[in-house]
Amino acid sequence: MKYIKGVNRDQTSLFPVSLQDMIEPDNEVRIIDCFVDSLELSKIDFKVEHGENGRPAYHPADLLKLFIYGYLNRIRSSRSLEKECKRNIEVMWLLKTLQPDHNTIANFRRDNAKAIKKVFRETVKMAKHFNLIGATLIAGDSTKFRAQNSKKNNFNQKKIDRHLEYIEKKLNQYYQELAENDKDKQEQIKKEIEKQQEWKEKYQQLEQELKETNEAQVSTSDPESRQMIIRNNITEVAYNTQTTVDSTYNILIDYNVTNNNDSKAMGPMLRRAKSILQTTSFTALYDKGYHTGSELFIADHLGIDTLVAIPANSRSSEAPDPNYNVEYFQFDIDKDCYTCPQGHELHSNGTWYKAANYRFRQFKTKACKDCPVKEKCTASKRNGKIVQRSEYTDSLEQNKKRVSQNKELYRKRQAIVEHPFGTIKRQWGFSYILTKKTKERASADVGFMMIAYNLKRIINIIGIKAFRDYLEAIYSVLNRLFRLFRLFTSLLQLFLQNRWMSQFFLLPLQNKPIKYKTETFTGGF
Repeated sequence: MKYIKGVNRDQTSLFPVSLQDMIEPDNEVRIIDCFVDSLELSKIDFKVEHGENGRPAYHPADLLKLFIYGYLNRIRSSRSLEKECKRNIEVMWLLKTLQPDHNTIANFRRDNAKAIKKVFRETVKMAKHFNLIGATLIAGDSTKFRAQNSKKNNFNQKKIDRHLEYIEKKLNQYYQELAENDKDKQEQIKKEIEKQQEWKEKYQQLEQELKETNEAQVSTSDPESRQMIIRNNITEVAYNTQTTVDSTYNILIDYNVTNNNDSKAMGPMLRRAKSILQTTSFTALYDKGYHTGSELFIADHLGIDTLVAIPANSRSSEAPDPNYNVEYFQFDIDKDCYTCPQGHELHSNGTWYKAANYRFRQFKTKACKDCPVKEKCTASKRNGKIVQRSEYTDSLEQNKKRVSQNKELYRKRQAIVEHPFGTIKRQWGFSYILTKKTKERASADVGFMMIAYNLKRIINIIGIKAFRDYLEAIYSVLNRLFRLFRLFTSLLQLFLQNRWMSQFFLLPLQNKPIKYKTETFTGGF
């Protein structure tokens, strides 16, 4: 049986193949090269560490190309990227055989979260150029990326109290054993007591840190990460990444890495969406985790139509008979009162009360005392029915109205916003944060994920050739401008260095005669 045979490794080639010839014209790595070359990196302000008298630093463009290639090919680790520089022909072509070490690679990502965000903005601009962003319907949601911090190294007050209680029990046990045992065992028991005392001091320090920072949690490995609910009752120590996705081609237009839940996230994301899209004539879709009165109020103030899913009523706000829930009480704006299903009017005393994040008024009526359906309406035997109306109720009711009128539109939310998460987390396997310590470093890691997603999406939609032609056109324009700038600076330098020319051209301003050798020139033309 015949088999295909490879080339003899010892055989030499008369015409060696160059790196350029080994990379196909439609290879994705050429897009990465053109994309980075088309950027005005001088305005992006990348930081690169290097000594004054030591070896020259690597250019930010080369390290940026390396990272984008890595994330597009599911390689994030700095050590793995270092290996690729030595064995991957595509990376050798991309970096022109440069081989930065893993520390240089890691430090570049660590120190450039803001610059990476600017590069992401460039992918959004390119998507706009190709009309891939409709700016009429967007969806927002969040996803959790696990941090480099285990649950074991995350503490709240309840967990600290539990540990301290356990330590106290162990110490009492050891003290009792110390009194009962002979000298041979006492030394071993004393060592155990010292260990428990060290643990006790550690937990007391963590307790003090919670009090000083007014935080509910403290993480010891990655201080800014927090334990969050991932799904159902499953929790992880993670970062919460807010995203905004345009519906036309599921292009990401914004992201923000936080360590908070979703309740206060919608307002800031909508403000940024307004700035990015340069319009407010779009509809925004969010799930029930964003159903907060203050955030809906911000959306109304911005003039953005927002559809936020309405969560179910809590048990404490439910009436014994659902037909007497607050939603069936009609509010009269002119009279400033509620009318219950029995026709009684509930009035307010005008006092505004303060809750955690909002103000509210209370509406009630004396008719509750003799009402025949009181037991169906309220469980309170003393005060009767009390209806609370917050300062954001108008915004909440307007949202409820929009949701009821646009049910088919709201059903598109999940298909829009889950597309990037499915690609990044399920297909690429990026379900955790690779960097450690601070949200800013986590944001750099997430930023490269988002850049890779948008570039991949644009390439898949318009094709490699069209995208490459566009990038090469930008690079050509920038290159010409750069050459003109260099020519101008060279002429200016030459002009300033030549004493006769500088004096001659400045003469009309000075109106003074100058001497050059034996001849005299007078100002004027």
